[in-house]
Amino acid sequence: MIVKQQGNFPKGYTAVTEQHGKHNDILLDFGILKMEAGDTEVSAPGRERAWLLIGGTVTFSWEGKSETVTRRSCFEETPFVLHVSKETEVTISTDSECELCVEQCDNETPFPSKLYRQEDIRSDIFGGGVLDNTSMRTVRTVFDGEINPDSNMVMGEVINHPGKWSSYPPHDHPHPEIYHYRLFPEQGFGISMLDNDAFVVKNGDTCLISPDKTHSQVAGAGYAMYYIWMIPHLPGDKWLPTTRYFRDEHKWMLKEDVKIWPELKHGK
Repeated sequence: MIVKQQGNFPKGYTAVTEQHGKHNDILLDFGILKMEAGDTEVSAPGRERAWLLIGGTVTFSWEGKSETVTRRSCFEETPFVLHVSKETEVTISTDSECELCVEQCDNETPFPSKLYRQEDIRSDIFGGGVLDNTSMRTVRTVFDGEINPDSNMVMGEVINHPGKWSSYPPHDHPHPEIYHYRLFPEQGFGISMLDNDAFVVKNGDTCLISPDKTHSQVAGAGYAMYYIWMIPHLPGDKWLPTTRYFRDEHKWMLKEDVKIWPELKHGK
């Protein structure tokens, strides 16, 4: 389903999903924290948490450490993300307007806190050089089941290049997933495919993907589409980079040196 956002997010925390409340089938808390100059937020221990800076300047303070980070563009720059286990208290403050994605879940396993700096983020180009580059996109992985095996969740970003597809070929997995979208320019749009249903997505919208539901996206021509992707691990089933199950009818596109029309001639 698509959770529509009318206009910009208001100041403070806006909950989109809740592990023990609305949309609890997604198994994660996800929301947007919008702060203004002079604001301070304190996050008490108790749950695994991650804050991804979408844009602006913010100061994270945790475990006797403090660091101020700035991100000017979520399209051109990789993110800063603070990721902590249930044992850590975090204070977030800012002297200017900023916006953060917040992901949380239950997790009794302790692990070392980490501020992922921009140079720590793995960034890959998927879909380049095949299918006439029609599914070329930039995929940034912050942490997953390989990077942090003690975490109960996954976080990353995709830059869906204008007019091109991502999460492609169509695939599914047993884990639910969240896509949170931003468009550039902001009046842009994209299409989110869930099984055989197509939904228009716009700036600030969120797609909630149920387990085993096929999903893929396309950005409107002329519009860059950014989305944050978040996945909960399942008991005994960590989400890994290989946890993508492509639909049988589309697997031919994964073959080496695959050809498509017009190079592949119709009727021959």
